[in-house]
Formats: sequence, structure tokens, C-alpha cells
Amino acid sequence: MKKILRLITSSLVIVLLSTGCSSKKAEKPKVEDKPPTVLYEQAKQALESASFEKASEILEALDTRYPFGPHSDQVQLDLIYAYYKRNETALALANIDRFLRLNPTHPDLDYVYYMRGLTYIASDQQFFQDLFGVDRYNRAPNNSIQAFKDLSRVIKYYPNSEYAADAQQRIIYLKDRLARYEISIAQWYLKREAYIAAINRCKIVLNNYPDTPSVEQALEIMIASYDVLGIAEPKSNALAVLKLNYPKNPLL
Repeated sequence: MKKILRLITSSLVIVLLSTGCSSKKAEKPKVEDKPPTVLYEQAKQALESASFEKASEILEALDTRYPFGPHSDQVQLDLIYAYYKRNETALALANIDRFLRLNPTHPDLDYVYYMRGLTYIASDQQFFQDLFGVDRYNRAPNNSIQAFKDLSRVIKYYPNSEYAADAQQRIIYLKDRLARYEISIAQWYLKREAYIAAINRCKIVLNNYPDTPSVEQALEIMIASYDVLGIAEPKSNALAVLKLNYPKNPLL
């Protein structure tokens, strides 16, 4: 009886294994094996219809199967865009870095740096800020700093690029974000009576972001700090600048 049970058990295991193997063989890849030109047309159609997940699957298959195909460079550029639109910022950045490493003189570098700037901006956004509108300007701005560098590069080295105008508009946002971060640090120092440190943070705002609304707060903190320290002339100078630019400020 035991021998019969062992035989039945062994037979069941063999059947299950063979079924599993046959099912795996029967599984089709997500992207069918078609000529690269046909697949690329499908990827383009998916991008145009905002089907970014489908587009990225096809583009990934193209990039893997035909790394030196007729559309290899454009496949990588489109893949960067598809990842960005899917909020896959880590994958987008990895592909951007790879593209820059392999194509240091490519004619579309303005687009690549522009996309890296946008991707770093997207990376700087947090879930709760997007969902509830929470303004977390006081968090570390590392991604915003990198985005600022990339978009500034587009404006400086590719002034005639079709992306330069949008890069300039986004830099306005980044300046404001970076200036507000410096103000948050200055306020933190002010509360802890580290007045010199607070003044130095405010000077960063005045020197690097003089065209942002944060300048008014920077001057207020500087005036308060100079007042506590008993330093008359710098306080008088800061008051003069405040009066000239913000005549309705309550401190006046």
C-alpha cells in the first residue's frame, strides 16, 4: 500500500512539473518579436496616445533586443520621456546618465539636460505635498539644486533651443524654492539666537536670489539680528534697502 501511495505521489509531482514547464513555454513575452521598425512605430503610437506604460515596455524591448538598431538613440530618448511621465524618476535619471555617458556629443543634449532638470524637479516633490498641498519648502533642496544646474546649462549653452524658454520659467520657480529654504534656515538660527549665522543665510538670498519675494524676509531677519547685536551701520543699510524696495513693510 505504501509503495502504491509513493507511486501516485511521484506521478502527481511529475504531472505538476510538466504542466508548469509547458505553461511557462506557452507564455508569450509582453512584446512580440517583430522587426525594430514595426515595434518603434507601435511605441510612437503609444506615446502619442499617452499610454506610457505600454510605450516603455516596447521601448525597453527595443533597447534590449536591438541596442544598435536603426532607432537606438531615439529609443533611449523616448524611454527617458516615458519613464518621466510615469513618475519613474530613478529609472529616468539612470537612463539619462547612461545616454550622456555614451553620447557626449549628441545633437539632442539640450533635450537630455532639460529632461534631467524636469526629472529632478519631479523627484523633489513629495507624496503628501502632491496629495494635500503641503508646502515642504524647508526640506533639503539637493534635487532642486541639481535641477537648477541642468536648466541653467540649457539656457547658457543652448540659448536657441526650443526648451530654453520653458527652462527659464522653471528656473524662476527653483530660485523661489531655494531662497525660501535659506529663509527657513535663517529663521531657525534666529530662534536659537545664532544671529551671525542667520545674517549669513540671509546674505545668500540677497546675493544669489535677489529677484525673489524672499528678499523682504531676508532683510527683516537681518535687521532684527543686527538690532540684537547692536551693530548700527549694517542695520541702517538694511533698513534703507527695505524702505526703497518695500515701503509698506511693517518694520518701517
